[in-house]
Amino acid sequence: MLISGNGSNLQALIDAVEAGRLDGAICAVISNRAEAPGLQRARDHGIPAQVLDHREFASRERFDAALLEAIEHYRPDLVILAGFMRILSDHFVNHFSGRLINIHPSLLPRHKGLNTHQRVLDAGDHEHGCSVHFVSCELDSGAVIGQARVPVCADDDATTLAAKVQRQEHRLYPACVQLLCTGQVRLTDRGVTYQGQLLPPTGLDLTDSH
Repeated sequence: MLISGNGSNLQALIDAVEAGRLDGAICAVISNRAEAPGLQRARDHGIPAQVLDHREFASRERFDAALLEAIEHYRPDLVILAGFMRILSDHFVNHFSGRLINIHPSLLPRHKGLNTHQRVLDAGDHEHGCSVHFVSCELDSGAVIGQARVPVCADDDATTLAAKVQRQEHRLYPACVQLLCTGQVRLTDRGVTYQGQLLPPTGLDLTDSH
């Protein structure tokens, strides 16, 4: 897993593994920031944690080459981005095509990029949410695996919306990773398939109705 900060989605995945809800193991956590609290989360659960500081490299391409080498040392089946605040080079993305996933705090393709919660409010949207998607060379544009939705209420602000969405993220990410680990979801030339059936562009609706 690649992180840059607190690692709350990392913790959600750790919890899912330890509870037996995820048929996989987190083999390593790598951060581009030595101060990222998520590194300690990993160490607390016996997961190897490594720092690769992007500021020590002359270019994005050199950092990505070193990151790719560090990841391949662990030979992972999936590379999971969880708050990794770096734009990855095309070479890196293509190398891990079909194995590189991210979670984004919006209902893609709406509101790609940053500041999604305020942008949802500014747009007058009636619903918001999060999306797990395969990473492509175009920012926040890879094929969507699944989404979870939350209502936008009249008294919501960016802070309350962020909290709602994060609660869904902590469910959605482990659920989507489990589908990948069990082979139920795949990225094909046609798009994302679930149990062999082609999914719509918005992927599976995995909203918690409770």
